[in-house]
Amino acid sequence: MSSAPPRSPALRPHRMKKDESFLGKLGGTLARKKKAKEVSDLQEEGKNAINLPMSPASVEIHPEDTLLEENQERTVIDPTSRDDPRFKELVKVLINWVNDVLVEERIIVKQLEEDLYDGQVLQKLLEKLADCKLNVAEVTQSEIGQRQKLQTVLEAVQELLRPHGRALPWTVDLIHGKNLVATLHLLVALAMHFRAPIRLPEHVSVQVVVVRKREGLLHSSHVTEELTTTTEMMMGRFERDAFDTLFDHAPDKLSVVKKSLITFVNKHLNKLNLEVTELETQVHNVSFAFELMLDGGLKKPKARPEDVVNLDLKSTLRVLYNLFTKYKHLE
Repeated sequence: MSSAPPRSPALRPHRMKKDESFLGKLGGTLARKKKAKEVSDLQEEGKNAINLPMSPASVEIHPEDTLLEENQERTVIDPTSRDDPRFKELVKVLINWVNDVLVEERIIVKQLEEDLYDGQVLQKLLEKLADCKLNVAEVTQSEIGQRQKLQTVLEAVQELLRPHGRALPWTVDLIHGKNLVATLHLLVALAMHFRAPIRLPEHVSVQVVVVRKREGLLHSSHVTEELTTTTEMMMGRFERDAFDTLFDHAPDKLSVVKKSLITFVNKHLNKLNLEVTELETQVHNVSFAFELMLDGGLKKPKARPEDVVNLDLKSTLRVLYNLFTKYKHLE
């Protein structure tokens, strides 16, 4: 009985290669899944780091807000602050102001952090406000070019503001990173410096969640950012008067003061068949009226014409009281 011929091992190397190929693919797939899971876990860790201390609303998290390098940080505005009417009003007022300044440039800003981050609009805004020309390229597409332009613009802003050693709440990284809080700080500072004819809402603050990565872990903290104070402080009029005290400590007596001043105004306007019922909205030709007051020997009022035009009641009362003290003896 003849023995069966031995089986050829010729196919084994091919099978081994196939096995190796399969294991390699499996290993690659597992590695990709592991990396994807690490990214997912990191994002979840970021959400937890931000949201756990918050109640009841959670902060809207974007993936880029949690994928941080070591010692890198990101800031996210608390949604409650973002929905605050005064915060919304501040954003609206600043957008309208920027668009008014740049109307001849045919530039329309819709979102501050999205439209100002590359330095192009900020360059045009500063050149228009300061009546200067910056030595920068007009159009820059690359990130390096954008950062260089932004650096030049912010250096020019710093030269104008001269903060005297104070740390400014904006940087190239923050503005280029589309940080809305930093962008608002910058625009408020420019509006104050150039005495913009706008009325910024007072006492606007936002709650900001700061996420930092330390030793591979994400840590969060909560910071209150003050964006505006009072009109007097922002516009450089620090001396307080009786109207500051009235608004701050005796608002219940405000209606009495308004009624007295309306009576005084109407005694004189009735001769011209005119009547005022609302001080905040019925004062016209303000700049001309200011010139007449100065020509008539009245002291320069603390308020500005644009404050009255922008319906600032305290400013309107100051102007009328100035007139009242000068001419009440004629009644």
